[in-house]
Amino acid sequence: MKLNNKLFAQMRAATKKMMRHQPVDTSKVIQDALKNASAMTQAAQEQMRNLSQLQPGAGLTGAGKTDMHDMLAELSRGLGTGVAANDPAPALPGSVSEGSYTNAAGTRSYKLYVPSSYTGRPAPLVVMLHGCTQDPDDFARGTRMNVLAEETGCLVVYPAQSRQANPSRCWNWFNNVDQQRGQGEPSIIAGITREIMQEYAVDAGQVYVAGLSAGGAMATIMGTLYPELYAAVGVHSGLPFASAHDLPSALAAMKGDFQRRHQAGKPIPIIVFHGDQDKTVHPANGDQLMVHARDNTDAMAVEPGHVPDGHAFTRTTHKRADGKVHAEHWVIHGAGHAWSGGSAHGSYTDGKGPDASREMLRFFTTQR
Repeated sequence: MKLNNKLFAQMRAATKKMMRHQPVDTSKVIQDALKNASAMTQAAQEQMRNLSQLQPGAGLTGAGKTDMHDMLAELSRGLGTGVAANDPAPALPGSVSEGSYTNAAGTRSYKLYVPSSYTGRPAPLVVMLHGCTQDPDDFARGTRMNVLAEETGCLVVYPAQSRQANPSRCWNWFNNVDQQRGQGEPSIIAGITREIMQEYAVDAGQVYVAGLSAGGAMATIMGTLYPELYAAVGVHSGLPFASAHDLPSALAAMKGDFQRRHQAGKPIPIIVFHGDQDKTVHPANGDQLMVHARDNTDAMAVEPGHVPDGHAFTRTTHKRADGKVHAEHWVIHGAGHAWSGGSAHGSYTDGKGPDASREMLRFFTTQR
């Protein structure tokens, strides 16, 4: 099914109106408009089998390290989306291009979505970091971020992790070298971001980074290490900065056992989503991501909510003295390890909402 420009014009108008207000069932408009365009389903919840047998701090090399990589991926492996083979994802009027970036740390490819409304005037840019076993196409379909790009006029770039760097395509958020500015994978992702900013008209004050699971952990790293580059961070089912230094400590952190509690630099504007039934990355990680925000908060508000025919949630906001919200924490009740409000055309999605993609973009616009 091809979505026409008239529909997107209507959706853009609705989006602009909603983003001027606090979020109240914002997923309903887009779900109603696209109810015939994509099927939604609740993602299956994964089990952390054999995790308790692993001893944090134990040395691993060779085949043992590969097994650990495989287990990290298995902990996040999807169990099918339920989308019929004759029900393709909706075609979009924007353009998709491919590229790659190389520096001393290595090479990574990426895909860029440019919305049909792009005219060469400065536009926002969102960097989306996929989870384990995913790729840019899968992540774009599941998050529906390209659909929202058509509504809001933002560019979206999806860096791709390589199998050479990680057999399960996990971003290596748990390696010391990949937690350093100017080194490892952070330097590559920052390089991709700057490359897009050079090739396209991008508003330097509206560059954001978001991710799921391992990608969410890497998004936190990017916002922490490059605060001058990214105006805000979105983390879904992810982990705090420097919460691990190797694979065993990574698995411990995923269970909520933090051997490292490091907070660096000033607080970053951040929005966090986490299911309270997540058996892959313990919900304590979402709480830990908020520690820095809580320490620098002048006012906090807790707001319960419920998506019609979907999940209940608790949204906690943190405000500075000027009244500006600089952090949001969404706990989704009954949800597992899956992108909230996502499409069943992608892996690790839970269509019962709330719509994490839309709420992230709303939050990002408030940080200008």
